[in-house]
This record gives sequence, structure tokens and C-alpha cells, in this order.
Amino acid sequence: MLGFIWGGIMLLSVLFGIVNHRIQQVSDAVFSGGAQAVQLGIALLATMCIWSGLMRIADKAGITSLLSKALRPFLRLVMPELNPRGDAARAISLAISANVLGLGNAATPLGIAAMKELHKEAGGGESASRSMRTFVVISSASVTLIPTTVGAMRARYGAAHPLDIMPLVWAVSAGALILALLADAAFNIAHRRRQR
Repeated sequence: MLGFIWGGIMLLSVLFGIVNHRIQQVSDAVFSGGAQAVQLGIALLATMCIWSGLMRIADKAGITSLLSKALRPFLRLVMPELNPRGDAARAISLAISANVLGLGNAATPLGIAAMKELHKEAGGGESASRSMRTFVVISSASVTLIPTTVGAMRARYGAAHPLDIMPLVWAVSAGALILALLADAAFNIAHRRRQR
């Protein structure tokens, strides 16, 4: 589906370029945009590799176990049926840690691993468990303390202070998490009432 959307956007760009007699600008934008995308991808790849490696080291060194313990009260509150000492809780802690460090792209494979563990813990059914839904909500809110990826992009494009957006990121992250958890709680209450 996404391929059709992107294809449609590109087709419309070419069409408007022809109609407005600016096809040369469209052509130039395609080539310069492609080059910039490759350069940005390489810059982000370096950042992701460093932080993904550090997350792996943290896991092997037992830091994620400490993080799991620190997050245990929060996880117990929002996911009451989750085993706080299980593999799923550890995987969730890793994914949340990656998000907190602003590594949304690195958090994706960690989030997938956490979902697999949650699926196993839920007994492998076809529908999502409450913990799975809540984890998706938490991941989507993407609480970030250090916006690493955005900082790397801003540095790449010449920002004098790439991380000066941190207070705004904190406010937006906290607001998104609170609203997401309230919506999740309302959904869970409505779901329980329907099942009665």
C-alpha cells in the first residue's frame, strides 16, 4: 500500500512539473535528494551502529537486568499480568531504553523481540494480549530523554546546538505517554465491560 502512495506522490510531482514547466527542477530535485538521502543514511547508520552496539554490551554486562528492576514498578502498574522477572519484561526494558536514548530505529528490532516474548508469555494466541497492546502504546509514545537520531540529523545539517531541543522533546514525550496510557486504560475498561 505504501508503495502505491509513494508512487502516486512521485507521479503527481512529475505531472505538476510538466504542467508548470518546471520539469528540470523536478529532475534536479530527484538527483540531489537521492544523494542527500544516501549521505543522511550513512550518518544515521553510524549513530545507530554505535548505540546498538552499546545496547548489546549493556545487555551482556547485566545493565539491562538493572534497568528491568528499575522499570518493574512502572511495568507492574501498566501491565499487571506481565511476569516482571520474565524474558518479556527484560526485552521490554531494552526497547524502552533504546527509545529513551532517542534511538527509534534501533528500538524497532528490540520492540519486535519484546513482542515475540510477550506473545510466548500470552500462550501464543491469535489476538493481542493486554500487555502486547500496552507495549505498542508505550513504544508509539516513544519517551525520549536524549534525542540522539534527531540530534545527529540536526548536526549533519549544520545546527549550532543540535540538542537544544531537549526540553521540548521531554515535554512532548511525557504528554504523549500520559495521553497514550490514558487511552489504553480507557480501552481496557471498555473491553472488560463488553466481555461481561
